[in-house]
Amino acid sequence: MARRPASPAMPSQRQLRAGEIIRHALADILSREAFRDPDLTGVIITVGEVRCSPDLKHANIFVTPLGDETEEGRARLAAALTRAAGFLRGRLGREIDMKFTPELHFIADASYDEATAIDRLLADPRVRRDVAGGD
Repeated sequence: MARRPASPAMPSQRQLRAGEIIRHALADILSREAFRDPDLTGVIITVGEVRCSPDLKHANIFVTPLGDETEEGRARLAAALTRAAGFLRGRLGREIDMKFTPELHFIADASYDEATAIDRLLADPRVRRDVAGGD
């Protein structure tokens, strides 16, 4: 039976598996390391998702600082991690068992804000009334 090519919009199983391996390893590295960068000292970092390119040589890492939900805080964290990307890539290379250690691209993650906005909408009494089927 012939293999169907994966849709360009959907990541392959290989990309998803590599992304999870990288996410777990980076979360571990970020929790143990002491950084000299003032934007990274004392910050608890949440790694929400890692999306790998099809050749697994690039990884987009979605990060957010825990407790700082401002756009400025997320952007400052992504910029600081981008400055430390070479150091983190070296540490990551020792942690994971992949042929290549991907280039790391850090992106501020706003998905938690979007989820909170949806929760607020669903908690609205008018929406609950419509969902319950009341008049």
